[in-house]
Amino acid sequence: MFTGIDEVDWASMRHAYGSAEDVPRLLRGLASPDAAERETALDGMYGAVHHQGDVYDSTLACVPFLFALAVREEVPDRAGIVELLVSIGGADEEAESEAEADEEAESEAGADGVPDAAEGGEAEGGDADGHGPHAMARTAVRVGAGVFALLLGDADPAVRRAAPGALVRFLDQPERVLGLLRERITMERDDRVLLALTESLGRFARRHPHLAAGAVDLLVERSAPPHGPGLRLAALGQLAGCAPERLPADPVPVVLRLLDERAALRPADPEEPGGPDPDTLVGRLRRLRPSDEEGSRLLRTLHTALDDRVADRIALLSGQLGRPNPVDRCNAVWMSAGLFRTWRADYTEPVGLVGAQLTGGDDRLRDAAVAVLEDLFELALPAAGHLHALLTDRPELRVHTWERGVPTLGRPLRALARTGDPRAVGLLAEVLAGPVVPDDLGHVVPALGRAAAPLAPALRQRLAGLPLDADDLYERAGSTLRALAVIGDAEAVPVVLRMPAGMPAGLRLRDSLVAAAFRALGAAGAGAREAIPALRAALRGGQGVVAAEALWAVEGDPEAVLPVLLGELDAGSGGARRAAAEVLGRLGPAARAALPGLRRLTRSGDLWERTAAAHALWRVAGEPETAADVLRTAWAESPYTRVPTADLAARLGPAAAPLHDLLRAELAAPRRHRAGPGGHGSHDVHEDERLLRSCRRALAGG
Repeated sequence: MFTGIDEVDWASMRHAYGSAEDVPRLLRGLASPDAAERETALDGMYGAVHHQGDVYDSTLACVPFLFALAVREEVPDRAGIVELLVSIGGADEEAESEAEADEEAESEAGADGVPDAAEGGEAEGGDADGHGPHAMARTAVRVGAGVFALLLGDADPAVRRAAPGALVRFLDQPERVLGLLRERITMERDDRVLLALTESLGRFARRHPHLAAGAVDLLVERSAPPHGPGLRLAALGQLAGCAPERLPADPVPVVLRLLDERAALRPADPEEPGGPDPDTLVGRLRRLRPSDEEGSRLLRTLHTALDDRVADRIALLSGQLGRPNPVDRCNAVWMSAGLFRTWRADYTEPVGLVGAQLTGGDDRLRDAAVAVLEDLFELALPAAGHLHALLTDRPELRVHTWERGVPTLGRPLRALARTGDPRAVGLLAEVLAGPVVPDDLGHVVPALGRAAAPLAPALRQRLAGLPLDADDLYERAGSTLRALAVIGDAEAVPVVLRMPAGMPAGLRLRDSLVAAAFRALGAAGAGAREAIPALRAALRGGQGVVAAEALWAVEGDPEAVLPVLLGELDAGSGGARRAAAEVLGRLGPAARAALPGLRRLTRSGDLWERTAAAHALWRVAGEPETAADVLRTAWAESPYTRVPTADLAARLGPAAAPLHDLLRAELAAPRRHRAGPGGHGSHDVHEDERLLRSCRRALAGG
């Protein structure tokens, strides 16, 4: 297995943490008879030699030895080694052209498909074509891909599960690959291996369209009786991705029936992964897997293949969420997250059904539902009643106390508050009156808006009790100041005013706290007139723009704030110029003296400076021509500019007509404006819903 390993100059190679001198120890650890040592070695391979998908010269040097380990039956856990080889070779390189694949396939393997270890270990340095380390890694794995054909019939079922996907990805002999898969799938009896073979047939059909018919026929055959429900679900998922025309006319009832049949065959308590589970990356990932990983994967494949067939996916999810088995419902909850984050649709029914999962006694299902609902903000409103009922029945869920670290707002309460449901206000008031008040409570107040006004007295009291020299003052006061700003609480002005004057100069994040305090004062408007002297004094400091914004909101005197804003617009840093332009836009026609500087800023090389200047130019001078051109370009260049531009259009009303075609196109688009593959984070949903509301309001006349 390790012939030639000591002849490789590992000391001259590198991995993620420096010298690769320890790589021989890791490779030998993969063959250890001790399970904990094997897992630690595999963890080291992923953590250093193949760190976060990177490829180093030591990674390339390992490939021949990994192949040599993979074919030795006496080595345990060889499936993990095959998966490591797949990852090194680039498991997700589906998009490469067939021409590139054919070109790289010209490298020849030995007669048994295993490259010589010592030769491979020393051959890293010379890639004459200059393709880079990842391309070299793909080539190295393809050179040895004949091994994967041998492993299709391995005695270890785990190895047989890992081999088909590797074979399809890396053996550049498609006719042979299809023949091997056909032969193996007809004789295989292990259900989990059959699922892997089925998945590989779908991958083969997508990679080799000219040979797809044979793979598709095998999938169609396995999507019908007498095959079991799990295999039929797997085949349907692959057909949805490579040959949707071969699916049943109405696939959703078929899938739901198969889910029920599969659930009836599944053990009541899913088998936990066996073997030791040391505190390694691999071990932690194993513990995070869903209780029914196979079912989760089957459904994920199907939903991914259905992609933009949103109506079918909603029907499928709604059916899944109504299944009697809680494991199937839990899988459905997790599947719903990507759909909600990626596509625009009416999700009233499935969101309500996700909320219904909170009422049972299954903690795993409840936690999954809360995690999904928390990310949906106002989209989770159909589940607000279920969230409120949960928090009423289980008050201990309102605050989460961690084993280490400070308490935080409980996720169910955060989810309810983010919906904007006013019932959250009473629950938050109870938390504020309790013995443990999370520092992050104020972060949910913006979703409630002025409906959160009853919380103002408790928030003021909390802010007044904080020591101004505490090193963690930002964490404890920041969200409270933001909450008071949202409420616009004039009675908080004396408490807020003490902060800029009372905080020591060297306090951590002091400037951010001062800015938050000024925004809270500005939000109080004319009710904060006692803050005018302090705000005027601050115009000459490092927070001049924020102080000017607050002073304008409180006093409304353009002569007091224009000198500071004009100075920053002309000579400030990039961030200060953008901030000054944004405040000048709020001044409207009173800021006409800034027009020359704003016109110059519309030609800035910075996208956000141009956008802020265009917004201000339109609001100050009513100049749609220049502003609209800048904003249209920014709209196409970065989706992150769309929400503020749509907000501007809604504020301008009919005057925003030059942008209306963009707004109509946005409303017609089925995909969320910041959604990447599989969806992004929670705030992307929130921002997209805000974008849609602003577009509708603007087109309706403001």
